[in-house]
This record gives sequence, C-alpha cells and structure tokens, in this order.
Amino acid sequence: MEITRRDFINGVAIGIAAGLTPLQLLQAAQNERYYPPSLTGLRGSHVGAFEVAHQMGWEKKRFTTDALPISETYDLVVVGGGISGLSAAFFYREKHPTAKILILENHDDFGGHAKRNEFSAGGRMIIGYGGSEAFQSPNHLYSTEVNALLNKLGVDIKRFETAFDRSFYPDLGLSRGVFFDKEHFGEDKLVSGDPTPMVADDIAPTQLNARSISDFINDFPLPESDRKALIDLHQTPRDYLAGKSLEDKTTYLERTSYQDFLLKDVGLSATAVKYFQGRTNDFMALSIDTVAAADAYSVGFPGFAAMNLEPISEEAQAEMQEPYIYHFPDGNASLARLLVRSLIPPVAPGKDMEDIVLANFDYSQLDRAEQLVRLRLNSTAVSVRNIEGAVNVGYSRDGQLVQVRGKHCILACYNMMIPYLLRDLSTEQAHALSQNVKFPLVYSKVIVRNWQAFQTLGVHEIYAATQPYSRIKLDYPVSLGGYEHPRDPAQPIGLHMVYVPTSPDSGMNSRDQARAGRGRLYGTPFDVLESQLREQLQRMLGPGGFDHTQDILAITVNRWPHGYACFTNTLYDDAEQTEQWMELARKPVGNVSIANSDAAWSAYAHAAIDEAWRAVGELA
Repeated sequence: MEITRRDFINGVAIGIAAGLTPLQLLQAAQNERYYPPSLTGLRGSHVGAFEVAHQMGWEKKRFTTDALPISETYDLVVVGGGISGLSAAFFYREKHPTAKILILENHDDFGGHAKRNEFSAGGRMIIGYGGSEAFQSPNHLYSTEVNALLNKLGVDIKRFETAFDRSFYPDLGLSRGVFFDKEHFGEDKLVSGDPTPMVADDIAPTQLNARSISDFINDFPLPESDRKALIDLHQTPRDYLAGKSLEDKTTYLERTSYQDFLLKDVGLSATAVKYFQGRTNDFMALSIDTVAAADAYSVGFPGFAAMNLEPISEEAQAEMQEPYIYHFPDGNASLARLLVRSLIPPVAPGKDMEDIVLANFDYSQLDRAEQLVRLRLNSTAVSVRNIEGAVNVGYSRDGQLVQVRGKHCILACYNMMIPYLLRDLSTEQAHALSQNVKFPLVYSKVIVRNWQAFQTLGVHEIYAATQPYSRIKLDYPVSLGGYEHPRDPAQPIGLHMVYVPTSPDSGMNSRDQARAGRGRLYGTPFDVLESQLREQLQRMLGPGGFDHTQDILAITVNRWPHGYACFTNTLYDDAEQTEQWMELARKPVGNVSIANSDAAWSAYAHAAIDEAWRAVGELA
C-alpha cells in the first residue's frame, strides 16, 4: 500500500498541524524541550539505542576503557534504567539513604520496556503504553517485597478496580471478533461475537456479548467439515490419547506442540488449525508450532476436557482468573515514573498513583550533580570490571567513551549482554546467561479520528490468526488521576496493535524463531511497518467505514527486537537444566550483582522487582 510521505511524516499526520510545512514540523519538533514520550514514528528500541551493543554482540568488538580516567565515583552504578534497575536503586537507597547512585540507560527514555506514548488529538491528550502493559494477577503473584515497594510509591492495587471500567465496551454492545484473511481462508471476513475466554481477562465472562460457539464457528469462511470439527473440539472433545497412562499423556503433551496435537491427535485439517495460529502470540510471543500442548492446556485452550489430565491447581486457576485490570493509562510506565520521581524528586511534583498519570516530567533534572541519584540516558555500558573493593564501569555516550567507578554495580540490563560487558565472567556463567533468548514483538499505537467503524462492526477487539498483527483493540477504558478514557465513538482514541514476528511451519525451534524475527525487525524500516499496519486496518475495518488515509492521525511503532524474557519451554528445555542455568546465570561476581526479569526467566514487572531485591541483598 503506497503512502504519500508529504501527508505523513515520522508517524504524525500533517493535517493535524494545519498550515505547517513538513520542514516547519521537523523544526518545531527540534525546538521543543527534551521529552521522549511525545515522539512518534519508530520507537521502542529506537535508532541510536542499540548500535554500540551490536558492535559488541554482532561484531565481537571489545571496548577498552581501563586506561581512561575515572570521571566520577559512586556508591552504586546500575546498568539498565528499566523497572528492575530503578527498583534496585530504590532498594539500595533504602539501605543506604545517603548513597550516591548512577543509573546508565542506553535508550533516550527510562523505563526499559515500560514506555509511555503521548499524543495530542481532538484538543486533548491521549496516553498509551509502548511496552510493559499491566500488573499481572497481583493478588496471587506479588511478593511481600513487591507489595511493600508499591505501597511506598503510593500505589493502591484496589484503586484499579474503580479506575478500570470493565463494563464500558460490553455496555456498548461490543464483542471480540476474529478476522479471516483471503490469503489463508479464501476471503476477508470479520466474525464478531467470539466466546473464547482469555487468560486473566479484562472483560467479565458474563459480559463478552458472545454468541454460542456453534453459531460463532458456523460463520467462519471454512468448509462445513472444518467448521464441524472445530465445533466438536470445543463442545464434545474426546480423549485424543486414549489408552495412554496419565504419566505418558503428560509427557507427550509436554513434548508435542499444540499445532501437532491438533493436526495429528485431534485430526483437524491444516486450514482449521490456522484458526489457532496466532492465539498465543500476544501472551507468549510464540505461535502454536512452538507452544507445548501442555501449556495450551494450562491456559484453557480447547481439546483437553475429556482427557482426564491432572487438574490445574486451584492457585493457578485463581491466578489466571484474576481480572486483567491493574493498568495505568500508560501501562507500567507509571511504575517507572513513580520510581524515578521517588529517586529524583525535582523531576516532577506529586506523591501517589493518581498524580503520576498527568505529572509533567522535567527530563533536565535527571542527571544533575547536586542529586544523590542520577539517571543518565543515551549511555550504553561497554565494560564492567571488578577491582579491589570497587567496580569500574565504562560506557559510550555521544560517541565518547567514559569510565566511572562504583563501590557496587548491579547489571539490570538484558542478561544476554552481560557476557560482552563483565570482564571477570566464567565461561560457564556466560553460557548460562546466553540461554535466555528474548522474544521479539511490536506494540504499535495508532490514534484514529474516531472509532465508529468498531461500533458499526460490533467489536472492541479483533484477533487475526494469520495477519502480521494478531491482536488489535481499542484502548483499555481506564480513567485515573484526572485522565479520562475517551468515551465518545465520534472522538479520537488510541488503538493497541500487537505484532510478533514468528516463523510458523519453518521447523525452527523457539529460540531460532526469535533470532530470525529479531533480524526481520531490525531490517524493516518504519515506512514498511506503517504500510503493513495501514493495510491490515483497512482490510479489517474498511467495511465499517474506516478510511486509513483520513482516519489515522498518528502512529508510534514500539519495536522490541528483544522483548519477552525466555521461559522454560518443555518442547526444547529440560526444567532441571533450566533451573540450573538460572541459578548460575544470576550468581554475583565480585562486587557485581545481576538483576532484570531475565534473571527469573519471566517477562513480568513483579519479576523485575523481585530480582532487583535479590540483587541488592547480595551486595556486601
């Protein structure tokens, strides 16, 4: 799909700044204060954030900073300004209130994956999230340490129960839908009324506005035999492994992909199986050819009800049934902002979860000599070396190498980078760290002029099994701290779109698919990503009156080539071996401790905090 560059520059529609030429727009952007959340276009791991790291990882370049003078001395140097790094600084300061702390962050904004996206449209601000989305099942998963940190930051988990309007979209009569594309299913068709339950759903099960499974599936553009097979799978499943013992069934499902289970054991056709292809993309960043059938069972996918398997534990069921409503308008970026405001109070006024939402952050306060805690953006660590009683840390900023010294150091960066940074690392520990291959994904935010097309089509969220973006949804209806979620379908709103660059049916394992997808993301320019996004939206929403040339006001593509942390995948991993890797990988080395959610092999904010608590506790 051709896009005219004179109409759309760097992710923003020129029409919303009437009277300005493209050059004037760019000049205006350059003259504004430094404020990364307002930037559009290609964000996430943006140009300038990864090149130095790739010199180390791809080109095996070894930066030498030992001969450089020590420019500054701190009690703690933290590498990585995401939730884990910020939490580590918070915990360290609690133990040492007068400590001097430096946080190094390679991106132009803090928060790691917890990125804030801001837009101006229709005379108001629209806030979105560019990564880390919400608190996952906090009533069941959060440790004493995580809850204590949230309490000290002024976060009341129960407040989300009123801030998140779970009935908003259901009360408008909207449901979830599934989009079938002509390339794989013979025609472009959107089918509304999806009754499929989601893990930790934000919509109550009684408010899905769903049709019966048979009515829903009978609208699919599939042959009658495939529709019947899918209905049987949901309504009258059999024991597809009859004759096997419970132990043999369990082992088989752990070692068989959900795709192969559906094809070989259930007997679905390849076309019918395509319907499930992207169902796991958003939650696991994997397609069903690299998801174990056992994992599909654990999250409620169809096909297992008659197999007499070990029941899902009450604790796990409660965790999965806890509603997914613990969400700030900017996702977990508000958590990062709360941490930064606590560490560096002059950056913004306020005291709690309410006022953080609209707090005006002054980025010029982040790295000032008079502050005990300094946060230095656009700075990529290149060398970490233990010395007697301290740690020397070299980093690159604006093309210059600098060396600082800390009494302690916490590496809260992507763990697979640590073998390239930490000079005293053993071969065995380096190998263990390299096993956590992160899965790539893209969170795109699209500001549309109105959302009447969704209303016309009767949906608030769309699953697209075989298109690039597997999940497309109207933004979560959260009003908090003076920020009001858009409520009028005639007014602008933010769309959330999830693209995971998997390689279905390639025969590659999950780690190799992650590497291949990462390469594709790095090699895809913004205009291609934009065209891909526009074409898919037009095909899905066009029948409802949507016109991408008129209705898209802004686009921010949050590209995360290193996205979700790896988890133990029984298709490829031995659980005991994985546990050994985790323990070895996060072992302290001299005056250096290791944090980040990678250290827990868990892509959740609470894991990032827990690992920070452990890392600080390990320092002498």
